[in-house]
Amino acid sequence: MHGISTIAATEIRIGLRNRWIILSSLILLVFALILVLIGSAPTGEIKTNAVTVVVASLSTLSVYLVPLIALLLSFDAIAGEIDRGTLQLVLASPVSRGAVLLGKFIGHVTVLSIAVIIGYGIAGLVAFYAGGGGDWSALVDVARLIVSSIVLGATFIAIGYIASASVRQTGTAAALAVAIWLFAVVLYDLALLGGLLASQDGVFARTLFPWLLVLNPADAFRLYNMNAIDAAAMGSNLGGGMGSATPLSGLAVMISPVAWAMLALGLSTLVMHRIRP
Repeated sequence: MHGISTIAATEIRIGLRNRWIILSSLILLVFALILVLIGSAPTGEIKTNAVTVVVASLSTLSVYLVPLIALLLSFDAIAGEIDRGTLQLVLASPVSRGAVLLGKFIGHVTVLSIAVIIGYGIAGLVAFYAGGGGDWSALVDVARLIVSSIVLGATFIAIGYIASASVRQTGTAAALAVAIWLFAVVLYDLALLGGLLASQDGVFARTLFPWLLVLNPADAFRLYNMNAIDAAAMGSNLGGGMGSATPLSGLAVMISPVAWAMLALGLSTLVMHRIRP
């Protein structure tokens, strides 16, 4: 346990000093504040709280930015150690390889959590007071978004470890991380939309599509948040209003990213066992 906490503390220090992470946190905050400024415009038409509208916008933003930040944190977790020649020292220690990954995971998730809490926390408070305050229940939407964004980020951190442990060069790991992000948040949904267009009332649309939507952790995250704030009434895109058609609903939808995180950590540990100290 001491080894895990030591590794986690080291990763937190490294992560907070990493300029890419600082830049990503600032981008997250800037985009969130921009959405706060423009997100209150439609509230008069749909009769909803300004914070709720902002949370709906931020949930869409999170699908793209949070996985990217997570992969930036994790893509060199193992490959970077190999490049720097420090992995041999780590593996020669009494700490098991699973404990090494767990320590890195805790540290990286902590860094990501700080970025999300700062970015979305400030944006949520600004939206709350800009809307006149009063309705404290609206802050529950912000808290739910923050927690679910951290879960989504943790999933992609764990997935990034698979890419990092599978190669020996940081550049190759970075390319794999970008490919994972592109597939998970862009190409996957395009493929689903193409399938819907090809089979609007067929087996794919009625049977496969709901399961495939929940299977993707990014789409599961979007489903959970959009349905939680009744996004169907706000004219949402893919994922919004699909809660009644999907095999899972409510908090159960978040089983998908949690399961992906556990599976990815297990697979990355197996891949690490192939690395010789």
